[in-house]
Amino acid sequence: MRKRLGMITPSSNSVLEPVTSAMLTGVEGVTSHFSRFRVTEIALDAAALNQFDASVMLPAADLLADAKVDAIAWNGTSASWLGVHRDRSLCEAITGRTGVPATTSTLACIEAVRALGARRVGLVSPYTDDVQRRIADVWAEEGIAPHAERHLGLRDNFSFGEVAPATIIGMIRAVAAEGADAVVVLCTNLDGAALAASLEQELDIAVLDSVAVTLWRTLDLAGGDIGALADWGRIFQPSALVK
Repeated sequence: MRKRLGMITPSSNSVLEPVTSAMLTGVEGVTSHFSRFRVTEIALDAAALNQFDASVMLPAADLLADAKVDAIAWNGTSASWLGVHRDRSLCEAITGRTGVPATTSTLACIEAVRALGARRVGLVSPYTDDVQRRIADVWAEEGIAPHAERHLGLRDNFSFGEVAPATIIGMIRAVAAEGADAVVVLCTNLDGAALAASLEQELDIAVLDSVAVTLWRTLDLAGGDIGALADWGRIFQPSALVK
């Protein structure tokens, strides 16, 4: 049966749509569909935080529901600094008004870390110092205190999508060298999905890209075949998951 996956997308994100579509190339019967709302910067001031109010996100979910999607994801990591309860409430609201199961990138990343049984998580992001510190606090509240981290100090959301693969690789290798047994690339506008499988082989750790992991969880919610994406990394390989 055909599976339609709905993705709520930050307006200035230039990575998650082409990456999600590329990952689904050759996967029979699964399509991805996108609905945008305005996000231009990541910071802790009121204007930046207000971008993620549910009142502007829920209409995007409504539009996806018009396409009769089988699952909806907020394909962004804002709850990692706003608080994970924000995403849990958002998912409840989406399902309550559309009848469609929902997830988010932050929830998916946390679930992926737990599914792999990782204990020492490295956190890689493009964010500013204060945002990165807030993320560490929020994840610690979920029982996943970052073991190591690297970040780029960027604020403009569009600029995240311009970060070179070599820079992302360098950050992943750096946190791996500090003893991480899994690395989360925490930003759906940081182009890490295509790097994950090769770095997993090189470093012998799990590499969890936010776009890839959001697709993993959304496809699972929709009742699709996760194993069809096994070439994209450990999270898609059932044998790698904790039973």
